[in-house]
Amino acid sequence: MNTYTICIFTENTIGLLNRITIIFTRRRINIESLTVSETERKGVSRFTIVIKHESRETVEKLVRQIRKIIEVMAVFGYLNDEIVSNEIALFKIATPLGSKPLDIEYINKHFNAWVVYWQLDYVVIEKTGSEKEIFEFFSYIKPHGILEFVRSGRVAVGKTEKGLVEYLPEYEWEYYL
Repeated sequence: MNTYTICIFTENTIGLLNRITIIFTRRRINIESLTVSETERKGVSRFTIVIKHESRETVEKLVRQIRKIIEVMAVFGYLNDEIVSNEIALFKIATPLGSKPLDIEYINKHFNAWVVYWQLDYVVIEKTGSEKEIFEFFSYIKPHGILEFVRSGRVAVGKTEKGLVEYLPEYEWEYYL
């Protein structure tokens, strides 16, 4: 099964998320991760959706169906080697008195993870990277006692030289200051 990242640029309107996700539901395609945020242009949102599917043809049909939604400005489907991507994860780790201490220096240097909050009986560690890197850290830290774990959706940009400005005329959109 291949992992696909679908990037959708849309107008920022109410109910659009539902109309996009229903297309996946009708085709019985599970969404592995979903991230929505504003872009550098006011009023333009970017949906980054990760799916796993064996058929590229089915994914291409899905992309064509999404393009038919009026508020959708552009849709791109990528394989993992066609994007630069990252995720963020937060780990709340138990640190009770008398337990094996965390080697924070090793965590920083080896896993590129950082303590972002510290209390007497727990710490919160932030790890950014690929899904694989996050779960490698998960395996390392699990024996210390994970109280909570949360992972964001993927954020990604294509490795092409074109950007959003190539698809949206300059005069139609304002930039953030």
